[in-house]
Amino acid sequence: MTGQYVMDLREADATRLTAVGGKAAHLGELSSIDGIRVPAGFCVTTYAFRRVLAQAPTIDDRLDELSRVDPEDGTAIRLLSAEIRRIVEGTPVPGEIVAAVTGALAPFGDETAYAVRSSATAEDLPTASFAGQQDTYLNVVGRSAVLQHVSRCWASLFTERAVVYRRRNGIDHRAVEMAVVVQRMVFPEAAGVMFTADPVTGNRKVATVDAGFGLGEALVSGLVNPDVFRIREGEVVGRTVAAKQRAVVAVPGGGTKEVTVAPERQGQPALTDAQAVRLVELGRRVERHFARPQDIEWCLSDGGFQIVQSRPITTLFPVPRADDRGNHVYVSVGHQQMMTDPMKRLGSSMWALTAMVPMHEAGGRLFVDVTRRLASPASRAGLLEIMGKGDPLIRDALETVLEDDAFIPSLPDTAPGGAPAGAPPIETDPEIVTELIERGRASTAALKRDIRARTGPALFDFLLEAFEEHKRVLSDPLSIQVILAGMEATWWLNDNLREWLGEKNAADTLTLSAPGNVTSEMGLALLDVADAIRPHPEVVDFLRGADDADLLDGLDGLAGGREAREAIEGFLERYGMRCAGEIDITRPRWAERPGTLVPAILDNVRNFGPGAAAKRFEQGRDAALEKEHDVLSRVRDLPDGARLAEETKRMIDRVRTFIGYREYPKYNIVSRYSVYKQALLEEAGRLERAGVLREKEDVFHLTFEEFGEVARSGRVDEQLIQRRREAFRSYRALTPPRVLTSDGEAVNGAYRRHDAPAGALIGLPVSTGTVEGRARVVLDMADADLEPGDILVTTFTDPSWSALFVGIAGLVTEVGGLMTHGAVIAREYGLPAVVGVEHATRLIRDGQRIRVDGTDGHVEILR
Repeated sequence: MTGQYVMDLREADATRLTAVGGKAAHLGELSSIDGIRVPAGFCVTTYAFRRVLAQAPTIDDRLDELSRVDPEDGTAIRLLSAEIRRIVEGTPVPGEIVAAVTGALAPFGDETAYAVRSSATAEDLPTASFAGQQDTYLNVVGRSAVLQHVSRCWASLFTERAVVYRRRNGIDHRAVEMAVVVQRMVFPEAAGVMFTADPVTGNRKVATVDAGFGLGEALVSGLVNPDVFRIREGEVVGRTVAAKQRAVVAVPGGGTKEVTVAPERQGQPALTDAQAVRLVELGRRVERHFARPQDIEWCLSDGGFQIVQSRPITTLFPVPRADDRGNHVYVSVGHQQMMTDPMKRLGSSMWALTAMVPMHEAGGRLFVDVTRRLASPASRAGLLEIMGKGDPLIRDALETVLEDDAFIPSLPDTAPGGAPAGAPPIETDPEIVTELIERGRASTAALKRDIRARTGPALFDFLLEAFEEHKRVLSDPLSIQVILAGMEATWWLNDNLREWLGEKNAADTLTLSAPGNVTSEMGLALLDVADAIRPHPEVVDFLRGADDADLLDGLDGLAGGREAREAIEGFLERYGMRCAGEIDITRPRWAERPGTLVPAILDNVRNFGPGAAAKRFEQGRDAALEKEHDVLSRVRDLPDGARLAEETKRMIDRVRTFIGYREYPKYNIVSRYSVYKQALLEEAGRLERAGVLREKEDVFHLTFEEFGEVARSGRVDEQLIQRRREAFRSYRALTPPRVLTSDGEAVNGAYRRHDAPAGALIGLPVSTGTVEGRARVVLDMADADLEPGDILVTTFTDPSWSALFVGIAGLVTEVGGLMTHGAVIAREYGLPAVVGVEHATRLIRDGQRIRVDGTDGHVEILR
C-alpha cells in the first residue's frame, strides 16, 4: 500500500523521512528488527499535509508573522499559533486524501480502534527528539473520526509548545512538515517507558523501565507514579513499586478515561522481574539497530510486548571513542581551560594536535583519559592532589568513580609526572621570567615570518612542523619550573600562615599587583584606552552605536577620533588575538570583532577617572607591601621566628616574582593560534574563490586533517559539513561533566562541607574578602553593562574576561579552580571571588543582591 498520500508503516524508514516524518520512520525501522512487534498501521504522508496547507493561502502570512515575533513574547506566539491551528483544522480535506485514507483503513474493518499520532519531519531525530511537542489521540473509532484527528495532528505542528521548541532549537517553521501515523490500537494490561541508558547518570549499561497499569498516558501525563526497575546486564539491580491508585483505559466506542485501580492491585508491580528483564533485552535490540541509546514506549498485551515508539535519548552526553573495550575514566579539558562551551571540529582537532597529552573528543568537548594514572597507587595520589588543588569537584568526582573497586583494576606503580625529577629549586630571579617571555616572543615572531606565502598542501605540512615547535615551547622545563614555583609558593604561604597566624588565604593579598602578569596588565590597558576616549564626547556617542564593520574607520573624521583609533589599535596589536573561548581557534578574535570590547570600554569611560590604571596598580602593590610587613612582623614574634620569617620572606619574593608568569603560556598559545588562524582563513578564502567551498567558514566544521585533504584534492563533502553543523548546534544544549566514564556515567562531584550559612551556594574560595552587591549575570562579554559595586556572575572566565574585572566588586563562576586564570586575576585585583558554584547562573537572578565570601567559599542570596 504505497501511494502519494498514504504508506504502509512497514515500508517507512529513514530514507523516507521527508515523506513520513520521524516517528513513522522509526516505527518502520522497528518493524524490520527481528523479534520486535509493532502495531500494524499506515502513515498519512507529508504530501497530504502540503496539499491541505496549499488550500489555506493565509497560512503563509501567519508564518511570516510568526517568524518575526520576539521569542520572548509569549502572548503573541500563543495567539498566532492558535489562529494557525484554527485555519488548518478548518480546511476541508481534499477528496483524494479522504479516499486514500479510507482505502488504507478498509482492511482493518469498520469497528477497529486506532491510535492517531503526529510524525513531524523534525521529530525523534538524533539531535532533537521533539518529545511531547505534537499531539497523539488514542482509541479513535470510525473513518470520520480518524480523518478529524488526522487534521488535529496536522494542526498540532503549531501548538505553542512546538513553536517555542523550534525557535529554541533554531529550526525554521517552514522547514518542518507533518505526517500522521494511524495504527491499530493496543489495549494493554501494562504500559510505560524504557530508557536503554540511565537518563539521570548517563550510564549506558543500566536500563530503566517505568511501568503502570493500563495505557501509558497515565505515566506520561504524571497522573501516577510508576514502578521503576533498574536492570544491568540481565539482572534487576533496583526496584521501586509505587502505589498506583489511578489508570487510563480505553472507552468502548472511542476515547479514554481515568479509572480507580482496585485496592488489592494498587501495590502490586505492573511487571514481574522476568518481564522487565525480557523487555530490556528487546530494548537492547532496538538500541543496537539505531546505534544509540533509545527512549522507548511499550505495551504489554496478551503476555507479549509491543513497541509503539522509539526515539533517541538526546540529553545524554556522548562517550569518547576508545580503541578497546576496557573501562576508561575521562577528565574534562574545558573545566581546566575555562571554556566548557562546545568547540567546532577544527578547533577541537587543533587543540588536540597542539596539546601535550592525547585528547578525546565527545559532544564538542575535549577530555583526557586518566585511567592508567588512576590505576597506579602512586600516580593516583599525585593526580588527585593536583586535580584537587585545581578544582575540588573534579577530585571528588574521581574519588566517587574509585569507590567502585571493580571499575579500574590496580596496576603496578608508575612514576608520577610533574617537574623534571631531581631538578634543583629555582632561584628567585626576575631575569628568568624575562628570558622565558623573550623566548615565547621570538618563537611567535619566527612563526609569523616563516608562514608567509605558504598555501595549499605546503601550508598544512608547515603547520604540522609548527605544532611540534608549539609543544616544545609549552613543555620547556624551565617554564614548567617557574609556573610550579609560583604555585607551590602560594600554597606554602596559605598553609603555613594559616597554621602560624590563623590567616586564611594570606597569599591573596600578597599577590596583589604582582608584576609581569600579561592578563591583569590587559585589563589595566583597557582603562588606558578609556582615558584616550573619555575627553571626546563625539567619539563616545559614536561607539554607543558602532558595529565591527565600521568601528575603526568610523572614528576617522571625529573630534578625537585619531587618538581613540590609535589607542584601540595599540590595544589590539598586543591583545587582539584574545577572545572568549579562545582555546577554540574558530572563535572570532578581538582583532576580527573589536566591537566586542566596546561595552567594557564604555563602562570604563563611565565608571573611572583619568589615570585609573596606574592608581589601581599602585594601590594593589602598596596593599601587598603592607601585608608583607604585617605578616613578617607577626611571624618574627613566634618561637624560632627569625628563621620562619626568613623562609616566609623567601616565599613571598618567589610568589611575587613568578606568579605573573602563570599567564604567559596561555598568551603564547593564543598568539600562535592567531597566526595559524589567519593563514588557514586565507587558505579557506582561496578555496571559496575557486568554488570548492560555499563559504570559507565551512572549514570550521572539518578537522585539521580533513581541511588539509580538501586543500590537496579540491573536493569537499558538503553533507559532512552539514551534519557537523547540526551536531554542533545540538551540543550547545549539553552540559559537559567534569568526569565521564566509558559507561557513560557523568560525574560532577560535590563539596563535602557543612560550615556555610543555611541556603548559601557552596563553591571554592579563590580570592579572599567579602563583598555585597548587585549580581550581574552575564553569559556573553559583549552584553556586559556593569556599574561600580556590581558582582559578575558567569559560567566561566578565561583571560578575555579580565577586561571586565577592573570594573566589578566581586566574582562568582560555575567553573574554576585555585590556579585558573580568573582566580589568579581576581587575586591580583583584590576581588573577592568564589568559583565552581554549580548552576550559579540559574540559581542567582540578574539584579539580585548577593554576598560573596571569597575567604570561606560561599555565596548568599540576600533579600
